[in-house]
Amino acid sequence: MSKPNSKPLAKPQPKPWIAQIHAYVPGKSKSASGKPLVKLSANENPLGSSPAALAALAEGHNPADYPDPDARALREKIAEVHGLDPDRIVCGTGSGELLHCAVQALAGQGNEVLASRYSFSLYPLLAHKVGAQAVFAEDNSYAASVDNLLAAVTERTRVVLLDNPNNPVGSFLAPSEVVRLHAGLPSDVLLIVDEAYGEYVDPALQHAAFELAAANENVLVSRTFSKAYGLASERVGWVTGAPHLIDLVNRLRGAFNVSVSGQKAALAALGDQAFVAATRKHNMAERARLAEAVAALGNHGLSASPSEANFLLVHFDGAVTAAGALEALSDAGYAVRHLPGQGLPRSLRITIGKSEDMTRVIAALRALCGEAV
Repeated sequence: MSKPNSKPLAKPQPKPWIAQIHAYVPGKSKSASGKPLVKLSANENPLGSSPAALAALAEGHNPADYPDPDARALREKIAEVHGLDPDRIVCGTGSGELLHCAVQALAGQGNEVLASRYSFSLYPLLAHKVGAQAVFAEDNSYAASVDNLLAAVTERTRVVLLDNPNNPVGSFLAPSEVVRLHAGLPSDVLLIVDEAYGEYVDPALQHAAFELAAANENVLVSRTFSKAYGLASERVGWVTGAPHLIDLVNRLRGAFNVSVSGQKAALAALGDQAFVAATRKHNMAERARLAEAVAALGNHGLSASPSEANFLLVHFDGAVTAAGALEALSDAGYAVRHLPGQGLPRSLRITIGKSEDMTRVIAALRALCGEAV
């Protein structure tokens, strides 16, 4: 018990830049009243997971045993599927862990981490965690602009983060533009091409970033099993790049970071590329159907950004507002993502779901606009 005139006890104080950090906010799955909703707010795979992955998980394992700390079998399978060198791959607890390791290795106080204005909301957190400044280049109709990114590079820039396809817009920079971005960067600046949604892109374009990373000393490419592979709960991601970059990430990643179940499920999922192809086919068809329905409501102020991801960013620039649409979709039983905190107060990001769910979402938007359903 303290004495009446004693000074308050000191307590541990955080580093000053930690105050800038706000915890990552996931997509909602309930209404304001607590009613469960169909979650079209987190870009999860509506087809679920590969049957092969589910079978691997059902086999079980001994939870007393540590996982393979190097995920060797998984890295070798990733390399086989994508034509890569397994020694130039690191696996992690989702791609987020590995992105953090890369930023941590190269940036700190007085440095800058650069991204496009509308980028994955994790990016500023990566910068703030290490005391660096997050800088955002102006967009080009919501999409990343190579010219604007290069113009924003300073002597303090250490890392450039490019999510391609982009989240939350869904835009996609052509491989030639990514090459142009890299060519314009100083050689001591790391370019991270975050391809969390890479499997949704035309397969003919999916290896371009890997080739860029294989040929250069300052490029990392990240992928995840959370989206097209439908393994979000298992938290498995990976990066590939030059040996010295892989060494840096390996030094900083968590020991035994990918669980036994995560490694088993991801390994099995890689062997079921038919499931990934079916996911891509379903996504293209339902995304096109939603985009067509939104375009038909253009006279009510609705529009959508072009998307190569598994969602559509819908803009509300008329009497029908994003907030009103958010409520209407919630009433219809669906959770979608409203992003005013990312500078998108007039937009909703709608994950592509099952066919019947997209039919109901379209009906709810049409009813909100006063159109016949």
